[in-house]
Amino acid sequence: MAVEPLIDESSIQHRLEAMGREIEDDYRDKPLTIVAVLTGSLIALADLVRRIRIPLRIALVQASSYRGKTTTATTLVVNEAFAPDVAGRDVLLLDDILDTGQTLSALVQHIEDRGAASVRTAVLLRKIGRQIVPIEPDYCGFVIPDVFVVGYGLDYNDDYRHLPFVGVLRE
Repeated sequence: MAVEPLIDESSIQHRLEAMGREIEDDYRDKPLTIVAVLTGSLIALADLVRRIRIPLRIALVQASSYRGKTTTATTLVVNEAFAPDVAGRDVLLLDDILDTGQTLSALVQHIEDRGAASVRTAVLLRKIGRQIVPIEPDYCGFVIPDVFVVGYGLDYNDDYRHLPFVGVLRE
């Protein structure tokens, strides 16, 4: 399989810098916890938090509804071993991609149920044309077409996450 670049590394870094400034402005003087969805958002998390110059906590949640190159979401599975303590804190839920909206919406509810003071969302990518659950991310890196993408944390059967750019996987 080949990977055709869609968003280059430099563009990703510039956009994360801008998102970092927006998040800083919005959460100044608030008890911020960034909860990243494993494993896809791990690289974006590392690059984003280094650009945010206010105190924050980092937590991880493991949730998945996709396997392989499937484009149909299955039942969302949340690993409670990673469940963060967010009671009374303002939470920014970070995910790699907003596709159907099912995962992000379910995780927002999950974090609200854990007693978060507020929950906002950030996504590196927002795929157009597949969303079935009405949820608007508060912060969005890039809007992309309905194509299967890998790189910068996104995978195909756990491969390609290491790529420093986002690309379209072609057979």
